[in-house]
Amino acid sequence: MNDHHDAPAPEHRRPEGLSDTTVEALGALSKALETTERARGSLYDFHQLTGSADLELDRAVRLLREGGHPESADRVEREILGRNVIPGHWTFQIVESYNSTYYDPFKQVEAEIRGALAGGADHIYEAEMKERRRTPGHPDHTAS
Repeated sequence: MNDHHDAPAPEHRRPEGLSDTTVEALGALSKALETTERARGSLYDFHQLTGSADLELDRAVRLLREGGHPESADRVEREILGRNVIPGHWTFQIVESYNSTYYDPFKQVEAEIRGALAGGADHIYEAEMKERRRTPGHPDHTAS
C-alpha cells in the first residue's frame, strides 16, 4: 500500500496549535452551513414546483374553456395565474433575496473564519473522525 493513502490529505489536517474546541467549533460552523445548503435546495424546490404549477395553469385554463367553463377559466387567469407568492415577489425573487441577504454572507463568513483559524483547511473535524474510525491497512479504509 502506498504511504499517501495512510494519512489524511494536507487540506484536511489540523494546523499546529489548533485546539479541540476550535476544531469542534469549525465543525459546527460547517454543519450549520451544510444545513443552510439543504435549506437553499428546498427553496429551489419551492421555486421550481411553484413555477411548474403556474405553467400547468395554462393547461387548466385551456381545458376549462374547451369544457364550456369560460368564467372559471377567466377566474383562474385573473386570480391565480402569475400571482405573487408573497406581496410583490415571485419565487425567483425570494431565492435571489435569500442568496444575497443570507446564503452568500454565510458562505463568506464561514470561509473567512476557517481561513483565519485553520488556514483554510476544511472538514478537519470529520477528517479526524474518519482517522479514528478507519482500519489502517484495509484497502477500503484508506485515509485519502
